[in-house]
Order: sequence, then structure tokens, then C-alpha cells
Amino acid sequence: MEYLDFELPIKELEDQLDKCKKIGEESDVDVTETCENLQIKLDKTRKQIYKDLTAWQRVQLSRHPNRPYTMDYINAIAGETFMELHGDRTVKDDKAMVGGLGKIGDQSFMFIGQQKGYNTKTRQFRNFGMPNPEGYRKALRLMKMAEKFGIPVITLLDTPGAYPGLEAEERGQGEAIARNILEMTRLKVPIITVVIGEGASGGALGIGVGDRVLMMENTWYSVISPESCSSILWRSWEYKEQAAEALKLTAKDMKKLKLVDQIIVEPLGGAHFNRSEAFNSVEKSILKAYSQLKKLDAKTLVEKRMAKYADMGVYKD
Repeated sequence: MEYLDFELPIKELEDQLDKCKKIGEESDVDVTETCENLQIKLDKTRKQIYKDLTAWQRVQLSRHPNRPYTMDYINAIAGETFMELHGDRTVKDDKAMVGGLGKIGDQSFMFIGQQKGYNTKTRQFRNFGMPNPEGYRKALRLMKMAEKFGIPVITLLDTPGAYPGLEAEERGQGEAIARNILEMTRLKVPIITVVIGEGASGGALGIGVGDRVLMMENTWYSVISPESCSSILWRSWEYKEQAAEALKLTAKDMKKLKLVDQIIVEPLGGAHFNRSEAFNSVEKSILKAYSQLKKLDAKTLVEKRMAKYADMGVYKD
């Protein structure tokens, strides 16, 4: 397990507890009471640290290398029923964007999401979870296929942004994202969006227009990353913590601003501390959202979705 800077007190206590248990196993010394006291102290420290995380600390948790990614959620929720579909039928298959058909119980869904890598090789293969235009066009192709067969869509957001390379711009990165936003507003099947990690900029919004937008507790959703914001405003990355606070990018902030519909509570310490619990919570939230949306006919669904996004940012003096 890897630990972030603010988690180091937990690591120290866990190391002490491991040593205590090892001494008890390897000798005749009774260390039961000592181990119990360390466990109590560890539990208390965990609760104190995770009780009031700052915006920047939540950003760090969303990027934790042990955090589950899109395919982890899909495999846990849909299991063997998932069948991945490839290609945008124009350029190639973008490995940073994954999608396909799968079932939760007896209900079929079209799963779409950005996928990051687990090590250097897979990170390069997945382009660090940053899709090219063909990735967004693949996503749109799958959404249109789902619409044709009346299958609801689930999108999982986890990207540091759309790929900003020259080739991506030449192939129409901006147009691909804009096209997806337009088409998603009028798609005639339910769309459930879940932010499972980083929700950065248009890269996330390109598959992020949903009837229900759910955010996991330790994720962020913003037009720009704290580091980039800091470099623009202060011409240095040193102010990323202040930028994170100012951007109001946490799930709590987004819910308060009515930009997302629900916060999915994570296990203490983040989704990576108890993956099965995190998968369970996401599955239940998806099914709950779908149970509400399936009652609506296509026309009402689209009208409500358009009204929802039209109302964002509107206020009265």
C-alpha cells in the first residue's frame, strides 16, 4: 500500500502494530494489550485524518495509485457479462476510452469510461487516461448504438483531461468533445454519470452529460486542475492547495452548487482501502438512479435533461 504525505501518521502506527504482532508470534511475550492499544490509536488517527480533508487532499486521494479505475468497476459490477466494443470506425481504437455492453442483474447497460494504467507500460498504452478525438467518437458511436436498442448508458469519469497533443488538435479534439455534449443532451435513453476519480475539464465533460450525475466522495470535477490554475494565476505550481480550495471542485462543493445530484460515500480512507465496499456503493447508486429514470418516456427524459443543464449557473439577485 502506498501512502500520501498526510497519511504518514497512519503508516507509522500500522508499522508499529505489525511489529507488535510479529513479536507476539515469534516469542512468548504477551503483547495482546499493547496491540489492542495500538489498534485503538490507529482507528482514532484514521478517523481524525479523514474526517476533515482539504480540497487538495481529496485531489490527491482521487489520484492514488491504488485507487480502482474504470475497468475495475465494470468488471466488479457487470462481471463476465461485459463485452468490450472497439473503434470509432474512422481512425482507430483509442485505448484511453473503453466501452461495451454489460448487465447488472437482468438489465443491460452500455458502459463507457476513461481508463488509466497501473504501471509505466500500461500508462503509456492507455495514454494516461487522456483520450484522443477518436476516443470521444468511439464513445458517441456506442451511445448511439445504445439509443438504437433502448439500452441505458453509464459513463465513468476519470481523466486528467483530453489529450492536448498536436495530432489530437489536427483530428478535431474540440469538435469531438462539443459534438458529444450536444448529442448527449438529446440522447433518448437514460444516462447515468459517475465521477470515480479525476473529472478534469472538457476531457471529462465529453462523456459527462447525464440525467443523474453522481460523484464519489474523494473525487473532483472542475474546468481546470489545481496545478494548472495555480500556474496561470500565480505563475507557479506552489499555490495548488489555494487553487483547489478556490475552484470549489470537491463533491461537497459540487453538490452544494447543484452541479451533481448525489455524493457516493467511500470507505474510510478512500475507495482503495475497501474496493468491494466501493463497488457495492456505486452499483447501488446506479440502480437507484436507473429505477427513477426508467419510468420516464424518451421525450420527458430529454426535456428534463436539457432543463437541468439550462438552469445551471442561473441565479437571481
